[in-house]
Amino acid sequence: MLKKSSLVLWGAALFIAWNGLLLLFLWSRPNSPGEGDRLTAEVIRLAQDAETELERQKNLLRQIHRYSDLWGRRRGVQLTPKPPPHPSVLPPPHPTDPSGLVLPILVLACDRSTVRRCLDKLLLYRPSAQRFPVIVSQDCGHAETARVIASYGDTVTHLRQPDLGDIPVPPEHRKFQGYYKIARHYRWALGQVFRAFRYRAAVVVEDDLEVAPDFFEYFQATLPLLLADPTLWCVSAWNDNGKEQMVDGTQADLLYRTDFFPGLGWLLLAELWDELEPKWPRAFWDDWMRQPEQRRDRSCIRPEISRTMTFGRKGVSHGQFFDQYLKFIKLNDRFVPFTQLDLSYLKKEEYERYFLPKVYAAPEVRVEELQGNRRRELGTVRLQYSSRDSFKAFAKALGLMDDLKSGVPRAGYRGVVSFVYRGRRVYLAPPSDWTGYDPSWS
Repeated sequence: MLKKSSLVLWGAALFIAWNGLLLLFLWSRPNSPGEGDRLTAEVIRLAQDAETELERQKNLLRQIHRYSDLWGRRRGVQLTPKPPPHPSVLPPPHPTDPSGLVLPILVLACDRSTVRRCLDKLLLYRPSAQRFPVIVSQDCGHAETARVIASYGDTVTHLRQPDLGDIPVPPEHRKFQGYYKIARHYRWALGQVFRAFRYRAAVVVEDDLEVAPDFFEYFQATLPLLLADPTLWCVSAWNDNGKEQMVDGTQADLLYRTDFFPGLGWLLLAELWDELEPKWPRAFWDDWMRQPEQRRDRSCIRPEISRTMTFGRKGVSHGQFFDQYLKFIKLNDRFVPFTQLDLSYLKKEEYERYFLPKVYAAPEVRVEELQGNRRRELGTVRLQYSSRDSFKAFAKALGLMDDLKSGVPRAGYRGVVSFVYRGRRVYLAPPSDWTGYDPSWS
């Protein structure tokens, strides 16, 4: 880069010197009538020609620099990726105003050439290329997927995870090699975003996710909450129980706190990566995030209606949960202007002040009454569980995801799971004197 700048400066100095000599020569010549005007016009024409030539040379230098990068990649040289626009490129309206922060979208890719579906929707709905740079980090070295990503040119930043070798694992974990590689890739990619590019926050998306029209609006509006409330540690676009018949389609603006880490399109801050990176696991990173040692009684924000949906049936999990749950998740299809809404109700104290009384004020019913669609006059109702087995039995009976991670139910907050069953709101909840999660419920 320094060499390129020196050549341009040398060309500019040559241009100035040439025109100075030309003017000196012309002034020293005797003038005949009308000759002065002709000489002035000729000097101007020559100066314009020289300026055009200088610009052409600058463009040529840019092309040489670009093609030298491509040539270096083809020879297998590992080049330092050009970072996307740094937060300093787009100064915030006020230094402490989170609405001015650049929020990159980190897409984790491997060997799915269908990453195009993910990228096309991100770029279609993205309101600002400066505010939301898209960074695609590719593992696996899959050539066709690399070609798809490269076809977007400068619209996205394409990173390549350099370590593609197998990872030594215990003999009983040989079939889980893919999970080890995913954890390694996450650690490397998040390191690039927060260490090399030094972003303040980032949204993580995998290559088999399609996003909703208000995906960017949702994260832009919830970022200030994440910055302000230390009892939050992520914002997720995903509702684990977000099947179409289990959500209220009229409440696309409804958001919740959840103690369960949902993933599948999630926002984190650089401070959280500072905390997690030194102890990042070798495999199964998402379940590791759900352990009490990492969660530390913090919550995430999640929507009533998901802002992502997955189309990736094939993967290291071999379609686990996909056919039963994931393919039925409803993707929000209308734009909610979240940045114009008051989301302060999601702060911990305020949320517990209104959410928990609403749950325990709901009349209690039996699961048979729900299944029989009886007692409709009650409206919103509560179904109470008191043990791991009763929770799992009720969840299976009603079509919820019934697995628990360190005792925490999917989409649950203080043990309460909110969903819609046969058109009415139901809270699957522990007793009102609940004192905390039991990690043995797993």
